[in-house]
Amino acid sequence: MATSEHISKQFDADLENVRSQVLQMGGLVEGQLMAAIDTLMTGSEDLISRVIDTERRVNTIEKEIDDAITHVVARRQPAASDLRLIMGVSKIVTDLERIGDEAEKIARMARQIYGRGALSIPRSVDVRQSGHHASQALRRVLDAMARLDTGEAEKIIAEDKLIDTEFRAILRQLITYMMEDPRTISTALDIVWAAKAIERVGDHAKNIAEQVIYVVNGTDVRHTRASASTTAGDNA
Repeated sequence: MATSEHISKQFDADLENVRSQVLQMGGLVEGQLMAAIDTLMTGSEDLISRVIDTERRVNTIEKEIDDAITHVVARRQPAASDLRLIMGVSKIVTDLERIGDEAEKIARMARQIYGRGALSIPRSVDVRQSGHHASQALRRVLDAMARLDTGEAEKIIAEDKLIDTEFRAILRQLITYMMEDPRTISTALDIVWAAKAIERVGDHAKNIAEQVIYVVNGTDVRHTRASASTTAGDNA
């Protein structure tokens, strides 16, 4: 009995360690994203370098979490509900790492834009607003993950359409900008890539929200209406 209790406590400790690492990674990626968006407004080379350097740390943490998950699965033989948690966390870690990639991409676009001598960027207010919405989505989904809040996760999924709409609006405006003055094409294209990276951050936040619902309810809401699937999971 004592041995069984010890194993159970050790398993809980292993899971808590994984959870702590994921939250640490989430906080690091959130800071990286916010800094990346700032680079578009300031062109700060120090900030750009910091964003790019942070990506290496994010990748390291991803590998550490993958190793911890492998350890838990191999040694603890988790039950179905715990295995669902582990699978969900594994996918969340992948999305966090990809958000880090997008943040790095934004910073590199900023470097190219300001490297051409640009003093400001076209549609900067719109890009900043979209970046703010993406950052908010990431912050909220990390909180939802920590609290296993499916209600908040469902809201984040629904609100992803806003970031998509903002990207399409920025794209239309920049196409017009390029047509009016072909000399701006290179800079405008870099802004498009940065705006697309922001839109992808929103997609990854949505993916994380879907995993929160899966972990809590055992319901896969990908490619479905989250509200209907969540209700079905609650009634099961």
